[in-house]
Amino acid sequence: MRIGIVCPYSWDVPGGVQFHIRDLAEHLIRLGHEVSVLAPADDETPLPPYVVSAGRAVPVPYNGSVARLNFGFLSAARVRRWLHDGTFDVIHIHEPTSPSLGLLACWAAQGPIVATFHTSNPRSRAMIAAYPILQPALEKISARIAVSEYARRTLVEHLGGDAVVIPNGVDVDFFEKAEPNPEWSGQTLGFIGRIDEPRKGLPVLMAAFPKIVEACPDVRLLVAGRGDEEEAVASLPAELRSRVTFLGMVTDEDKARLLRSVDVYVAPNTGGESFGIILVEALSAGAPVLASDLDAFAQVLDQGAAGDLFTNEDPDALAAGAVRLLGDPARRAALSERGSAHVRRFDWSTVGADILAVYETVTDGAASVATDERVPLRTRWGLTRD
Repeated sequence: MRIGIVCPYSWDVPGGVQFHIRDLAEHLIRLGHEVSVLAPADDETPLPPYVVSAGRAVPVPYNGSVARLNFGFLSAARVRRWLHDGTFDVIHIHEPTSPSLGLLACWAAQGPIVATFHTSNPRSRAMIAAYPILQPALEKISARIAVSEYARRTLVEHLGGDAVVIPNGVDVDFFEKAEPNPEWSGQTLGFIGRIDEPRKGLPVLMAAFPKIVEACPDVRLLVAGRGDEEEAVASLPAELRSRVTFLGMVTDEDKARLLRSVDVYVAPNTGGESFGIILVEALSAGAPVLASDLDAFAQVLDQGAAGDLFTNEDPDALAAGAVRLLGDPARRAALSERGSAHVRRFDWSTVGADILAVYETVTDGAASVATDERVPLRTRWGLTRD
């Protein structure tokens, strides 16, 4: 099958959506499919052979974060050329409502279109206001996927229609087989995320850290991600700052090793999360997880069975949870065991098969329409036509 995938966010700036698209493309390629990904990227940036640049992106505030998007006449021309050259059997557009390549591709594409909705934002006035503009593009979508129940709810409440829930995927074995780094082990908390993005929750973790140190004098914190490191520790007492080690941007291999090494992985995110791929990666690595009780995080962690939850934006609750886990090896081992079993449902062997089933359904439906054989498409995929 010839598959075109549209990424809305800059390939140069790592994020959950980009990682999902990258891993999906590489999974499909391993299965023998022909895949091309269109993404915003600087023309000078080295790209994987399956990625086509649509030009440089610009930063835009979006859903409590800063998204690097690509829109305009030049981008539209590149989208049309990519569609013309690709002759794809199916187009898979991620975040088709964002003002970026997905919307441009939705306007320009012909044939079967699958759309994945990643955003969870139950109070998006912008999405409601933009609905009249988005409607003609959305009507062209053959099947809708949401990465979580909360992303599906955002779609239903703001845009109507429905979607099948297929979560983000992860290569479980990659994280499970990573070698721990002895230098990162022993009374260690881990955090991975953009340091200077408040909703990732590092300030909450920093506010909790003095109480954690008070109860666990040997504890230290490993932080991986881009941002201002000095500003991140500015709220800590001077004598505690040396207990925080910043690793900067890490490779996938070092991320897996970090997750395999820490005693507890902490996800203090404060909102705007529709899924939580980092939680799945941590579970895959066998790390005991302590996360804020966001709805999406609770769902990924099986309502607390596969990881502990604390009250969102409450440093005292975070500290109490971390101290409890650091002092209870048996609890950590139990969480690791439960998490390792639970996470298998997110492996690409399962997630990829579900996505391929959607592709096959819409392409079979398109062939039936072309031959006037009106075969009903399976409604469980959130399809828009019979």
